[in-house]
Parts: sequence; structure tokens; C-alpha cells
Amino acid sequence: MKKVYTAKDIEAMLKQGTCLKTIPAGSILTPSAKDAIRDAGKTMPNLRSGPSSPAVRSAAGSVNNDRFPPLPAGIPAVPPEPIVPSMEYHWVPGGDPNTPEEIQRFFHSPEILKLKDDMVRTAHKMWARNMVDGNGGNITVRVGDNLVLCTPTLRSKGELKADEIALIDLDGNQKAGWRKRTSEANTHLAIMKVQPKAKSVIHGHPPYSTAFAVAGIEPPTCLCSEAEIFTGAIKLVGYHTPGSKEICDAVADIAKDNPAILLANHGVMTWGTDPEDTYWKMENMETACQTVWVASQLNGGKLQKIPYEKMQDIFEIRRSIGMEDPREGMKECELCQNDEFRPGAVCQVPAADDPSQLNSEAEVLVKQLTNEIMNKMS
Repeated sequence: MKKVYTAKDIEAMLKQGTCLKTIPAGSILTPSAKDAIRDAGKTMPNLRSGPSSPAVRSAAGSVNNDRFPPLPAGIPAVPPEPIVPSMEYHWVPGGDPNTPEEIQRFFHSPEILKLKDDMVRTAHKMWARNMVDGNGGNITVRVGDNLVLCTPTLRSKGELKADEIALIDLDGNQKAGWRKRTSEANTHLAIMKVQPKAKSVIHGHPPYSTAFAVAGIEPPTCLCSEAEIFTGAIKLVGYHTPGSKEICDAVADIAKDNPAILLANHGVMTWGTDPEDTYWKMENMETACQTVWVASQLNGGKLQKIPYEKMQDIFEIRRSIGMEDPREGMKECELCQNDEFRPGAVCQVPAADDPSQLNSEAEVLVKQLTNEIMNKMS
């Protein structure tokens, strides 16, 4: 016959120091006995951590289990290993579609449809964040050895739809899509041809970044850690007619090593592994330019630089996320020289009253020039 345990039995066992795990399997516990076990479990965690007796497990374990709802269907009982998800598109080298039918099937495949949705979502965010105006701005995503998805011309990025995306090759020839591709696609393609990591390129006109481009000034470096990590130095490309061979060549030369660039008197371009990554870089650049401009109005325009040795830590972070930086190995005044920006932060120069830090040849030359000027004036 099964033994029946009452609350009195449980209290006696606890008083004598008898382990409740010794209660035989199949024993009957009265409701008051279960209450006593639950009360004991609140002050004795070992009762809840895995008692051997099913009877005790049933009573003590319910203290925890009853507090949480059951797992929804499809959710594993053990948490998965954390990962960093990637939206980068990977194609099979040499597997581009060739015939018109193959191209159409590829262009309407589930993977490509998802990429089109990603492009549309990015376009809408650009418009909402005031990074494009009118029908300006464009987005491309490389999807093959010689194939690129491309936003259409003369279409507001705030109203773009997925079925309006075009498919072009690396020479700019349209392969699919009922709307004509953007006229500035060749600039995007020029970057993709020289930088394999540039699987997505975005062009926009964010106000603060574009203001630096119109002023012809590269934003000062060593100031905003977020931009330093994710964009690196923001470089300026001189003005050329949009869509021309000259602008393509100039952009490719600078962008191959720099994912965030200013187009003089025009706008900006960024590149990355996918539309989201590329859009983030544009946000980083725009926020950095806005922050620098606002900060330059404070404290007499004196900006606090990131110390040179701490910039080396930033380079290490960039390497860890697969982003090389052409500035590695630069001397301090090469890395953080910001005297093109007015007002701005410049490298520390030797004090005029510190003869040990002055260049004697330069001093002689300055003296000669001063004497010549004074002679002519007299």
C-alpha cells in the first residue's frame, strides 16, 4: 500500500533534517503536505533544483513552473546561441541567368522579391529622414557577377514600390523591369567594379552632409566615434556632371577605400554589404556632420578630439568587423588634421615660444620673406 504523507509528516522530516528527496516514488501527498513542501522550497532552493522523488518534483517544482506560461509552438526549450544576423545577398559565381526567360524567373524569384522589399523599405526611410528630395536619390544592390537591382528614374523614394525596381548589368544595360533605371546608376556601378565588398550603393542629399559638399569641405576627423567606426574618414570628390564618365572615374578612385563620400555641389554616396548596412552609413555620416556643425557653434568653435592612441582602438574595432582603414599608420597630425574646417579642431602645433620645437630652416625662410615685404613696402 502507498504511504500517505501529511503536513505533519513533512514538518517532522524537516525538523529532523531528513531530506525530502527520500520520499518514495508513488507516495501520496495530502494537499497540506504539498503546501508544506512548497513553503519549504521558498527557503530551500535545492528542493526546486531537481529533487529525485517525482512526488517532491510535482509539489516543489510547481512553485516555479506555475508562474510561467507554456512555451509557444515552435520555440525551443533551450535558448539558441546568439548570432549577428546578416542581410547580405550571396550568389553562385558563374550562375547568372542568360536567356530572357531565365532573367524573368530570376527577377521574380522569392529571394529577389525580398531584396526589392528591402530596397523599398530603405527608400522610404531615406525620404522620412529628409535624406532625399523630389525624385532624387537612388539605391542599387548587386545580385550576380554581372547583375544589379536598381531604383527607377523620376520616382519619389517616399512612394517607391517593389515592382518598380529595375534589373541592370554592370555596364548599365537594363535587363528587366517595366520602369527605366536611374540615370545615375553608372556611378554606383563604378564603385562595384573596383570594390567587391560594395554590394549595395546609395546616393542621397541629406542636408548637413550635402552642406559640407557644397562648401567643398571634408568633415573633420577624430571627433565622432560612431562615424569613425562605421564610415571612417568622409572624403570629398570634386564636382563633375552627374552620370558622366568623369564623375564615375572620380568616385571610383575615392570610394574604393572609403565607404562614405561627399559629391561636391551635389550630395553624398555610401556603400556597404546590403541596403540596411549602406543606409546606416549614410545616417552615421549625416549625424556626424550635423553634430560637428552644432558643436562648432559652442565653446568658441573649439572641438574636443579623440586622442591619437584611442583612434588606434577604433582601427582595431574596424578590423574586427571587416572594415580596413587606409588611415592606419598615419602620424597624429596626418590623422587628425582638420584645418580645412572653419571653425574646427586642428592638430596641436608647437608654441611660438618653444624654440626646441621650431623648424630652423622654416624660420630663416619666414625671416627672409618678411624682410623682402618690408623693403618693398618702404
